[in-house]
Amino acid sequence: MIADPPAASVDMPAVRWPDTPVSRLEVLALIQTLNADLLSHPSATLTLDRWCADHKLANPATVVAERVQGAGKPIPPGVYEALKVSPGTAVNYRAVRLKCGAHVLSEADNWYVPSRLTADMNHALETSDIAFGRAVQALNYSRHTLAATLLWSPLAPGWEHEGLPKGSGVPLAIPRHVLEHRAVLTTPDGTPFSLVVENYTSDILDFPPPKG
Repeated sequence: MIADPPAASVDMPAVRWPDTPVSRLEVLALIQTLNADLLSHPSATLTLDRWCADHKLANPATVVAERVQGAGKPIPPGVYEALKVSPGTAVNYRAVRLKCGAHVLSEADNWYVPSRLTADMNHALETSDIAFGRAVQALNYSRHTLAATLLWSPLAPGWEHEGLPKGSGVPLAIPRHVLEHRAVLTTPDGTPFSLVVENYTSDILDFPPPKG
């Protein structure tokens, strides 16, 4: 974790959070709250629906998927093992941005086994922008988190000993990606069918800071 990102990686949210000790604590609490919500619910899409509604990011507060057309990535090491299939088994790749209104809340890579989905699910995933979680909701799936990584913290390691930073008097510099989750989705009998890597963006903070 780092206290402040390099200038080249900064992507300010539309709403500027001031660089003050209180704001840094508030931002950290918000990121950790979303992290906890994602860890305790099977669908990232539905969790972001609630986040969007609770923080009035858009009206209607509904998360939609925007497929990244032409996207392609080699199957990284560990995917076949995580999905419990042998090398050579058909594994599809899908990249999407999960958006609430104009806000891109998450950028996700998804490797999934089409033979473990229904024909209708595969058709929807291949021909539409439907979010993966909505497309496969009828599977009554479970989500098993492999890793949840805080990519950035507004507080430097050891702040509890050294005290809160005084603040700079300018907007808080927040990098584009603040949180990453890696998870496997499984059917009720434990069969894995999807490995997803989700990068949550600074747009999750695009709402006014608390007053006072």
